[in-house]
Amino acid sequence: MGMNTLMSTDFNFPGQKSVYKGKVREVYTLGNDVLVMVATDRLSAFDVVMPKGIPYKGQILNQIATKMMKDTEDIVPNWLMATPDPNVAVGKACEPFKVEMVIRGYMSGHAAREYKAGKRLLCGVPMPEGMQENDKFPEPIITPATKAEKGDHDEDISKEDILKRGIVSKEDYEVLEKYTKALFQRGTEIAAKRGLILVDTKYEFGKTKDGEIVLIDEIHTPDSSRYFYADGYQERQEKGEAQKQLSKEFVRQWLISNGFQGLEGQSVPEMSDEYIESVSNRYIELYENITGEQFVKSDISNINKRIEEKILQYLDK
Repeated sequence: MGMNTLMSTDFNFPGQKSVYKGKVREVYTLGNDVLVMVATDRLSAFDVVMPKGIPYKGQILNQIATKMMKDTEDIVPNWLMATPDPNVAVGKACEPFKVEMVIRGYMSGHAAREYKAGKRLLCGVPMPEGMQENDKFPEPIITPATKAEKGDHDEDISKEDILKRGIVSKEDYEVLEKYTKALFQRGTEIAAKRGLILVDTKYEFGKTKDGEIVLIDEIHTPDSSRYFYADGYQERQEKGEAQKQLSKEFVRQWLISNGFQGLEGQSVPEMSDEYIESVSNRYIELYENITGEQFVKSDISNINKRIEEKILQYLDK
């Protein structure tokens, strides 16, 4: 099969000042404080980038994120200015806050692992006794993480520590908290319309040079969020069964079952073309479930050229 995927870019736009290559996205900073963010088809799990890309993954994540930004811009301002190509978002350059605002409506994933280990405090926030994995919290809890320097894992941090260490000022942090709660509330409502439960997610914020706090990066995507299917949630909880979820957890589980968890000395298992295609199909299913819209595949015969032309056309305006 061997479908075309976007694994990396090497563009040089007019007025380009710098390029940052993240695990899955590449960000070009231009003059006038404009950022061009390209979502590649790279797949990262356990902080390791897999050798093969997933067809349409970049388009899917970028389109979910831009749709969700448009669906929340009435309650929280964001960095986005335009999407000249399905894989591209253009927006205002910001100084990112060095914390990720993680918010959890349910005790899943990292929170459940900590709970099982006997902890009842996560990032300084108490978790009630007598909960089982995937139970709903009485109120959503905010459990921030510090943004790691390249390669390191993000670390849990409490609000008290963030303020004490001066990572974020008190007045800014209060805005971040308010925005995080509002976004999660809206994300929960959008998910419910699609028969989904937004379990947990993370938001990133930055400050424009005018001092405005805005939402940046991706939002409510299967890479930054966990979703459950609402149908049958209660029955599964009562029987103590695993929840049916929409996130990239299925990739992590496949890797674990093939002996890989990103630990030293482990090598990434070979992903066959069939497996890659199945992951691509899962991402398309995620897209259609999360947005309630049919996914339209973009032309991938020459992705890099397509993207470059669309961005240049946009910058030319």
